[in-house]
Amino acid sequence: MRTVKWTTILTMLAGVIILSACSGNSESQTRINPETFKEKIQETRGVIIDVRTAEEYQEGHLALVDYNYNLLNGDFEAQLDSLSKDETYYLYCRTGNRSGQAAEIMKNNGFDKVYNVGGYQQLVDSGFESAE
Repeated sequence: MRTVKWTTILTMLAGVIILSACSGNSESQTRINPETFKEKIQETRGVIIDVRTAEEYQEGHLALVDYNYNLLNGDFEAQLDSLSKDETYYLYCRTGNRSGQAAEIMKNNGFDKVYNVGGYQQLVDSGFESAE
């Protein structure tokens, strides 16, 4: 009886560890820092999407942005069917949180080359040109 109890506990603990490792792994594969972003867009320009609200976008956005698809109001998900799964995508928001969520949504919908490049101000501070 005691052996069965310990085996059950150890099995459950191993499952939790494996699930934690898997769930964190996807974000670490899609999140890149501004320096890596600079290198990657030199290799493959790709499509740059700002997933912030229209108000945030109007206050300032990257000069090289291609689209502003708001993640919070459903605009982002509504646009997925119009995007090519063969392209490379770079997503950003205010802090990197929403762009991380957007990257996961894209990955779950069959997009392979998707990168969360973080927050707008961090990118501007790293030398990316801003537009208003």
